[in-house]
Amino acid sequence: MNISKPSFVDLFSGCGGLSLGLMKAGWKGLFAIEQSPDAFKTLEHNLIEKKEHNAGRPRFDWPDWLGKGPHEVAEFVRLQRCQLEEIRGEIQLVAGGPPCQGFSFAGKRTGKDPRNELFRHHLEVVDILNPELVLMENVQGIEIAFGAGKKTRKKQRGRQRKSYASRIREALEEHGYDVQQDVLRAVDFGVPQFRPRYFTLGIRKDLLYGIETPDFLVELAMRRNDFLKNRRLPVLRSLTVEDAISDLTTDDKEFVECMDEESPTGFREIVYHKPETRYQRLMHEGMNGRAPNSLRLVNHRPETIKRFQEILSSCRKGVQLSEMDRERLGIKKSAIVPLAPDLPSHTLTTLPDDLLHYSEPRIHTVREHARLQSFPDWFEFRGKYTTGGERRVKDCPRYTQVGNAVPPLLAEAIGEALIQILKDIRITAASVQLQETLGKEKSIGKGRVL
Repeated sequence: MNISKPSFVDLFSGCGGLSLGLMKAGWKGLFAIEQSPDAFKTLEHNLIEKKEHNAGRPRFDWPDWLGKGPHEVAEFVRLQRCQLEEIRGEIQLVAGGPPCQGFSFAGKRTGKDPRNELFRHHLEVVDILNPELVLMENVQGIEIAFGAGKKTRKKQRGRQRKSYASRIREALEEHGYDVQQDVLRAVDFGVPQFRPRYFTLGIRKDLLYGIETPDFLVELAMRRNDFLKNRRLPVLRSLTVEDAISDLTTDDKEFVECMDEESPTGFREIVYHKPETRYQRLMHEGMNGRAPNSLRLVNHRPETIKRFQEILSSCRKGVQLSEMDRERLGIKKSAIVPLAPDLPSHTLTTLPDDLLHYSEPRIHTVREHARLQSFPDWFEFRGKYTTGGERRVKDCPRYTQVGNAVPPLLAEAIGEALIQILKDIRITAASVQLQETLGKEKSIGKGRVL
């Protein structure tokens, strides 16, 4: 195995934030599994097909036996089991983020959501491929058991209910993995958004040869400062909303009709000038003067603009509107935050109107959300912008694709740490094996008759 270029597959990949970060860290992507046609369209456009906009960028080394299209994970495993068995031992990492809607406190958190059980298909692929490492990402709510916190805690079969994080840990341990679980904050790795997320890392026990398991959090912490310095990002302070999107404001900008071929007529976008901050220059790297896509501005009604202006002028920025403010302004929506320019963003959701621009009476563009998630400007989003009604649970428009993604910068930091962990395991294991071999030879030598 080439440790400098280990291989991974990405399950429940969405539009590709985790995959992009891993590949930029030095991982070789074999394939990704995503059910949504909308999200896969973006993934394919940027990380599979060779296009003008992604020339020289990392892409998947897609196998001939797997069709380039959306796949439902259970069906994928059923149809491709033989092909997966043939590459057993060739994949070092099975990564992914099973759907989190059932665990999220930002939505209708429910233990009855069938998507809660999709992690089992992730483990099924792990069982077939037997990778050295397993990585799973989800919302913080996954570590809290359904029903926990109530005065009368229900019990099932005489036992306290378990969180899904505990179930995942136990399942991985049964598969032969040493498991570490903890919360990582995207803001700690150069992302201008707090975004705490729950990560599970499994390291195959037979690789350790009895040595102490490398500590994932310690490795990340040791590498953090250099990771940020190498990208010319601040180490002692967090990136802010203004750091991320001040070059995308409408102030002193010209407007043109939205040039996105997938957008209906009647929408405008700004004529992009240039990046203004270190973070913006990092995101805009290699664009050679080209404007990023998904700059389409929302057409707000006059009464909506007036309400947003009242929020910006009379409510605290960087905090969710209080019940008193919502009553005063006649707002029924429970979760709405006017962002503060000098703070990181609140965690993005899949609903574009959860957050308001810090200085303009409007919601953000898809590109502004992408900046807050650390997607580079060359990464182009595909599909419709928004959806509603009954289609909301079926479609995955651009705002949803961005909101569901793992921030690429965080994924890149994780990817570098995992490569180092693999290297350390190999070096330590080789040393242990060498000492055992020398010990045996010395023992044999002592027993020889001269």
